[in-house]
Amino acid sequence: MEILLLLARSIVYVFCFFVLWFSAGKIVEVIEKIAKKIGFSSFTLSFFVLGILTSIPEFSVGINSLIKRTPDIFVGNLIGASFFLFTLVIPILAVFGGKVKMVHELNYKDMIFALLVVLAPIFLIADNVLTRTEGVFLIIIYLILFYFIERKKSLQLSFRDLSLHRVGRFAEVVFELLVNLAIIFVASSFIVNQTIEYGRILKIPLFIISIVILAIGTNLPEISLAIRSVFLSKKEVALGDYLGSAAANTLIFGLLVLINGARIYIGNYSLKILLLNLFGLGIFYFFSQSRKEISRKEGQILMSIAFLFILVELLF
Repeated sequence: MEILLLLARSIVYVFCFFVLWFSAGKIVEVIEKIAKKIGFSSFTLSFFVLGILTSIPEFSVGINSLIKRTPDIFVGNLIGASFFLFTLVIPILAVFGGKVKMVHELNYKDMIFALLVVLAPIFLIADNVLTRTEGVFLIIIYLILFYFIERKKSLQLSFRDLSLHRVGRFAEVVFELLVNLAIIFVASSFIVNQTIEYGRILKIPLFIISIVILAIGTNLPEISLAIRSVFLSKKEVALGDYLGSAAANTLIFGLLVLINGARIYIGNYSLKILLLNLFGLGIFYFFSQSRKEISRKEGQILMSIAFLFILVELLF
């Protein structure tokens, strides 16, 4: 009976990740249309706006983990989510699509800075403790990244072109956003509760479950985008979509640490996580800059690093 109950919960668990994917996709569609009407540049829309929106599942899971007083969940989830974007999601395109061309508007200095922003949480938890000061620091470096990149893009907003002045349409958009946000919150609540239950049953630390299982699950919006691109035979990818999402995870990380208030102690963090993250993102940067593309073989190498990370975390 207990096995059947666990199986049923596992099915619902997986289903909730698809609910996150569907509702997050609806929110992205609505905001993307609004952002285009406002006058965001294509790069701003890709890197910052959609980057933050595709991280809504991670933020919702994080809020629910704070409610349940299990901050290990959001810490592991956000660290793993950023890592898998570069070692699993983009390589899927390269492996199953033959190769993938990296299209972006960043010079090498901006890209290195963006990757450092992505890696910042990894360095800060090296002492197994997170403080509010560190949370503020993560928010600030994300804003600095935004400032330096957008200063070069000369962002200009044209609110006069915004066509949401009609109350009926505006109310419809707000209602759609609120409904999908509520759905995401409820699904995330179940995911967090079930993650805690899995940790208890399997005797696996919540941080480890989150950095592997949750991280892949909350990346479903990005994974589905990659799979769709393969079927459409799309040979190039807007790197800003993925790099922006990973950088947004750092912003969300800082916000959640700040919201939590008290110090967060991470007992299961180890040096191997830092080393594998540095190795994985370093290899990705080298491949993406060498010929501005990732070949099938390079994609296989990156996916091997992702699977190595999973094995090391679960087995050791």
